[in-house]
Amino acid sequence: RRAFQVSRQVCPPCHSIERIHYRELVGVTHTAEQLVQMASEVDVVDGPNDEGEMFERPGKLADPLPKPYQNEEQGRLANGGALPPDLSLMVKARHSGQDYLFSLLTGYCEAPAGKAMMPGLYYNPYFPGGLIAMPPPLNDDGVEYEDGTKATISQQAKDVVEFLNWCAEPEADTRKKRRPHLHDRPRNHGRFDGILQEV
Repeated sequence: RRAFQVSRQVCPPCHSIERIHYRELVGVTHTAEQLVQMASEVDVVDGPNDEGEMFERPGKLADPLPKPYQNEEQGRLANGGALPPDLSLMVKARHSGQDYLFSLLTGYCEAPAGKAMMPGLYYNPYFPGGLIAMPPPLNDDGVEYEDGTKATISQQAKDVVEFLNWCAEPEADTRKKRRPHLHDRPRNHGRFDGILQEV
């Protein structure tokens, strides 16, 4: 829940997480009732209606988390030409994804002497080339945790990465619970029993 809180307050202004629907968060971050209320606060474009026109309606559990921009062009215009990527699969899209994202979120610093900096870019040694268009997204006490946890940059980064790791494979927990363990399976006899023993 804390991880979703940080992601919801920090990421949405620029990044989408469009592969995740409100219904998938039920029992993970909030109750169904809380998520119904949360979704209803978002206006969703739907349609067409019987008259062939698009219309707005309150969000519902079946809807994906809202996008910050209506299209790529709008996203680039708002970010100096750079399009903020969707974060749904970001953990899987980068080598050592969790470590990379944590380092990126906490790695902003002053550029070393002699490093040429272009206007509108920030120095982060963990980003390829060291120059990144995304401003530092985290600040100490940038959020107020509901459970009273101190919101340091490191804590917020840890929580964001934890949530994005879940987003990359939200069905993983369910699959692990359903997967029978080897020692729970009925023992076979004969040569198959020998194979299991060797494994």
